[in-house]
Amino acid sequence: MCGRTACTLAPDEVSRACSYRNRGGQRRQPRWRDGDADKYRPSYNKSLQSMSPVLVSQRHFDKTAPVDECVLASMRWGLIPAWFKESDPSKMQYSTSNCRSENILEKKSYKDPLLKGQRCVIMADGFYEWRRVEKEKQPFFIYFPQKNGPSQERKEDQQQDVTTSSTCNTVVSEKGEISHDLAEESEAPAEWTGWRLLTMAGVFDCWTPPGGGEALYTYSVITVNASPNLQSIHDRMPAVLDGEDDVRRWLDFGEVKSLDAIKLLQSKDVLTFHPVSSFVNNSRNNSPECLQPVDLSRKKEIKATASSKMMMSWLSSGSPAKRKEPDTNETKGEQDSKAKSRCKPAGGLQLWLQGANKKPRTK
Repeated sequence: MCGRTACTLAPDEVSRACSYRNRGGQRRQPRWRDGDADKYRPSYNKSLQSMSPVLVSQRHFDKTAPVDECVLASMRWGLIPAWFKESDPSKMQYSTSNCRSENILEKKSYKDPLLKGQRCVIMADGFYEWRRVEKEKQPFFIYFPQKNGPSQERKEDQQQDVTTSSTCNTVVSEKGEISHDLAEESEAPAEWTGWRLLTMAGVFDCWTPPGGGEALYTYSVITVNASPNLQSIHDRMPAVLDGEDDVRRWLDFGEVKSLDAIKLLQSKDVLTFHPVSSFVNNSRNNSPECLQPVDLSRKKEIKATASSKMMMSWLSSGSPAKRKEPDTNETKGEQDSKAKSRCKPAGGLQLWLQGANKKPRTK
């Protein structure tokens, strides 16, 4: 089961974090599909039906593009099959947020897009899962272990409004936007040294209202049996693609056929986790408290250790001015009021988010 995620990077940071190598071994930085960067909003508490950054083959949108060329798209969580006949997607009578790998070829909703090569990779900082403890449920944040901290190069880049990279020739405007033309011409984008995003396998489909209208792209996260270190939390987990080669093969539907791609959907013991506050249980909550590690024995904030410390170190070095204002259904006044009422000693992650709330920058 996977019903809540977090993705806190700004659009240009997501693009840099998703750099990949094509069949020929050349490193590429994917551009956002036209208009999709504006549909995505960073959030520390993404729920079903929210828009998430998804990596797919460019061939799905441009039949003349190489099948191993990737593009970033904003897609809604919860697959709506192309054959769905209702005019309102909310009338779906069953959940399609997750798809079990074991029966992906048995259900038409997932089999059709899979056989058409409509495979995607959902990008996220990590996902939340709940472990039942007696009558309560304890949430955990689960993510890739972070081996490298923010590089000095990245810190220096954040001190400039306009930066030209000598290795990737990518220009960042004063709004934090990447020049797509330069990104496309770049043959060797600089390797991303920030937060390693979680890469989850999924399938997507394109639904158009029966009466006509804008096409809606939606996805489902594929799940597998939980790895040994996560079984104490939940018996299922997202199918994680560990490494660039797995990501490339999952997306390259021209070279890797469906039955071979399914073999990539394995339970992998490659994730780490830490407990977080029940504050994340409410999908409207979107603040530092969602990701802050807690001590289950003391029920209070603790010092981060291992990968959770690396996570907060990375986020604290981020440039809040480049991030969009987090998604929320609350007014700014309500957010400020709640933030003051929850005032605690600020950790690295908290400081970063407080900075983001003070000077939000939107497109």
